[in-house]
Order: sequence, then C-alpha cells, then structure tokens
Amino acid sequence: MYDTEGELIYVGKAARLRDRVGSYFSSRPQSPKVAAMLKRVARVEVTVVGSETDALLLECNLIKAHRPRYNVILRDDKSFPYLLCALDHDFPRLQFWRGLRRPAGRLFGPFPNPQVVKQVLQQLQKVFRIRNCRDGFFAHRNRPCLQHQIGRCSAPCVGLISAADYRQDLDAALRVLEGGSEPLHAELRTRMATAAEALQFETAARLRDQLAGLTELQSQQIANAPRTRDIDIVALEGEPGQYAITLLTVREGRSLGTTNFFPAALGEPPDTLAEFLLQHYTRQAVPAEVVVNRELPDHAAVAEALVAVAGHALQLRSGGRGLPGRWLELAEENAREALRMRANRRDSVVRSLEWLATTLALPRTPERIDCFDISHTGGEGTVAGCVVFGPDGPHKRAYRRYNIEGVAPGDDYAALEQALARHGARIVGGDLLRPDLLLIDGGAGQLRAAQQGLERAQCHGLALLGISKGADRRAGQERLHLAGDPVARTVPADSPVLHLLQRIRDEAHRFAITGHRRRRARRFQESILETVPGLGPARRRALLIHFGGLPGVLRAGVADLEQVAGVGTALARTLYDHLHPGA
Repeated sequence: MYDTEGELIYVGKAARLRDRVGSYFSSRPQSPKVAAMLKRVARVEVTVVGSETDALLLECNLIKAHRPRYNVILRDDKSFPYLLCALDHDFPRLQFWRGLRRPAGRLFGPFPNPQVVKQVLQQLQKVFRIRNCRDGFFAHRNRPCLQHQIGRCSAPCVGLISAADYRQDLDAALRVLEGGSEPLHAELRTRMATAAEALQFETAARLRDQLAGLTELQSQQIANAPRTRDIDIVALEGEPGQYAITLLTVREGRSLGTTNFFPAALGEPPDTLAEFLLQHYTRQAVPAEVVVNRELPDHAAVAEALVAVAGHALQLRSGGRGLPGRWLELAEENAREALRMRANRRDSVVRSLEWLATTLALPRTPERIDCFDISHTGGEGTVAGCVVFGPDGPHKRAYRRYNIEGVAPGDDYAALEQALARHGARIVGGDLLRPDLLLIDGGAGQLRAAQQGLERAQCHGLALLGISKGADRRAGQERLHLAGDPVARTVPADSPVLHLLQRIRDEAHRFAITGHRRRRARRFQESILETVPGLGPARRRALLIHFGGLPGVLRAGVADLEQVAGVGTALARTLYDHLHPGA
C-alpha cells in the first residue's frame, strides 16, 4: 500500500488476497493502526508468488528494505556481538566483532550484549594469556607491554613464548568457547604433571594457574545442557501496541543471557511473533532449534522460510518440555518484567512531562522534545547536535547533526542561530515533525540566538526553554530560562523533572561532541589539496602525478601549476594562494 506521495507504507501477504484486502475496507470498526493507515492509502500494488514461503520471504525483504511505517519495526535491531579469532596470523588473537558481513576466521556467539563478550574476553586473557593488541601494535613492539606485566598476555610480540606454546594456549581457549572444558581439564593436568617431572616448574605453575582459572570460569556458567545443543528461546508477552519479546540465547548447551525487543506493532501476538522471527533471522545466524511460546498461524510456512534463510535444517517448536520448557518460562518471565519496567519508566517520564507542561503553561503535555547543543574545539569543527525525546525515551532515528560554517570561531550564539534556522526551515517545509518543546543547552543568550534562528526560518509558535548550569556548574544547580520570561527558574535537585531535563541535555551533549570529534578526525586525515575550492579528484591526481607528490606541488609556482592539464590560470592562482597564505 502506497500513500499519495508514492511512499510505501504497508506490506502484507495473504493466501486469499480478496478476503484480506476486503477486510481493511469493511464497515466494521478497525484498530487504531488500520484506521490511521487507511486515511493515507492512495493505491495498492499486488505481487503474485509461487508459494506461501515465497510470500513470507518477499514480505520480509520488502519490510527490511523500505521499513514501512505501518509494519512491525524493530527499533533496537543492531547486530549481535561475537568473539572472532582470525587464524591468518602466527599468533592469532581473540577480539570483539559485530556486523552483518561474515569475516575470515572463527566466530563464537552470538552473545546477548557487549558486556558479556568483554567479560568472556577478560576471563580468557586472564586464564590463557592470549594477546588482545592489534596487529600493527604487535608488529612494532620491542619490549613487553602492561598487559604482560599484569599477567594477561604471554608477550609473543617479543618472543617470550614460542609459536607452538602460544598455539596450545589459544587452542585451549577455543575449546572453552566450544564447550569442551572437561577434556581440557584432563589434558592440562597431564601437561602439568609432565612439566613437573621434567623439572620445568615455571611451566607447571602456569598450567596450575590455568586449571584454577578454568574451574572458576566454568563455575560462572548460567545453565548447562548437552554440549552440542544450540537453541534460541523466543517469548512474546503483552498486548497490541505494548509488546515485549525476550530472546534467550543458548550456545553449546550454555545459556548466554537474554535480550529484550519492543516491536512497534498493533497486530495480534502470533502474527507479531512470526514477523519478528523472519526479520530477526535475516540479520542474525539461525540456530538448529528455535522454541517460541505462541502457536504461529502459519507455522509450517515460517519454518520453511527460516530454513531458506539459514541454509540448513532447523526445528521450530511452540512450547517445550524439560530444560527447554524451563528456559521458555524464564524468557516469559523476563518479557513480563521488561514490560513492567518499561511501563514504570514511561509513567515516571509522563508525570515529569505533565509537571513541565503545567509549570511552563504549555497548551498540552509534550510528546516530542527537541534539544540542541553546540560542540567545537577552539572554534574548529563546530557541530550542532539535535536529539529527540518522547514518553518512551530517545527517538534516535530522529536525531540530526548540523555542520556549522561561516561563523566566527568559538561564536556559540551564531552557531546556534544558524543551526536553528536550518532546523526551523525543515520543520516549516514538512521534512521534520514539529516539536512540542525546544530545549536549548544554555542560558538567556543561547535562548535569544535560538529565537533569532527560528525567526529567520519563519518558524513561529514553538515553546523554547533553556537549561543552564548554576554558579558552580554542578549538577542539581541548573536554572531554567523560558522564552519571554526574564526571570530564571530553579527546580529542586531531587526533582524527577530536573533529572529528565538533565538526561536530555546530557544526551544532546554526547551526540554533538561525537559528531564534532568525527568531523575533526576527518579534517586531520584529509589532504590540504582537498580543501582547495574547485580542485576535484581528477585534478588533484594530475597535480600529484605531474610533480611527483605533495612536496613538489608545494614548491611549484603559479606558472608551473598552469602546465598541469585541467589547471588554468585562475585555478593555478587560487591553488597557489591557498597553499601559501600571506605570500
């Protein structure tokens, strides 16, 4: 289904297409989602495929490519973290890896969150002393680093361990990740005894420490099952519009913890769960077994589609007995708890927003707050960051950054005015949603600059609020500056409202400074030739070839520069003046 502007707003599948489409336009009451969607539908297109499995896969691919607003959208659909061992080095290392592209080497995971990966890495480095430095750092060492001194690396970079001994330690670490710890215990005991008999007491002591560390590592496992069992447990709880999906990951028979998702869906629970499975497993590796807590309406078709995505056989089951059943109960409990905590956070935020609306005499409780902050270093690489918050927290897809140009270095007022003028113009043009409250990190001066920027954009009627630090610049001493009110207001340091505003302001600061650092890093990495107006890639390449590199270009005069193909008199003079300012 498409709207009047040709935007794809909904994708659906049906074995009986006439009945499915007709149900949307019947006289019976519709859900809020369908009612809102039908107001926008301008035309409908149909694609006929050969089977229900093909329909499932096509639907999933279209949703992933176009992200229609009325389909299930996973807001937190980052790829899961893994542990990677790249074996193309004499002394391979274990490293954190995340991404959709499969790299060369051995992958272990997925893990439920990055903290788990970091904990596993720390334990393995402590027990087996596997290096964690990058290859470039490794290649240029001439003495052991701090990691060796604290007992977390065997210093292969300076030859303190042979390649064969290092490979034994690495293989032991990989066997732990594979779930083969018990045979490794026996092997380490044998090697320790052999080293002691040969009077190699330092080696025996190192193996003893590895045995002790391995025992401690095993004791931290959450749950055990047959070593070859890889299962994902997926539980959905809640009601339409307020769903929580918990994914419990089991690899090599060990539970690696849970991850929660909150899909924006108004469909029925079984349909939402089926859409989640198809979207999630087009991005993540599919295990041999998936257990869900709902009977799926098109169970066989979903299973067949997952097999097609995975490229191997798998078992999709609803419900479970024994250990999988206990895992499923744990996932359901986690999903309910996630819903409860999310509801509590939302209620707290809503109460704070209601108080804010009453205090500032806003026409209604804010549903959308835009917050701006400016970041630069000595006036260089100035960036304005805009973050968006609502009752559900940050809306990261709506974040925006503005690179500031043409203002005096360090002039935060002018930078803020330029950013708000551009932001206001996009609001007036309909490219951005109109916020209920515009929050500025700063005091009365910043607030005036923001007002001037909005006036330039003809964006009128926005409620503006500035939040400035107190005299000592300490948290809890903030003052609120409302546009049109000359008196700054204070809020108690323990007020939830102040905590909400601090959170939004700090997020804007983080977002702005991240953008500034990236911009500054690009500036340091670019060639001076890239900053010359009118000098494109082809001409830069011709200059470097003609003069044999940048030093030759810097030594050349205007007449010499004119000899290069494509560089005329005017550009040669511009280039020379840019390379020799003040000459």
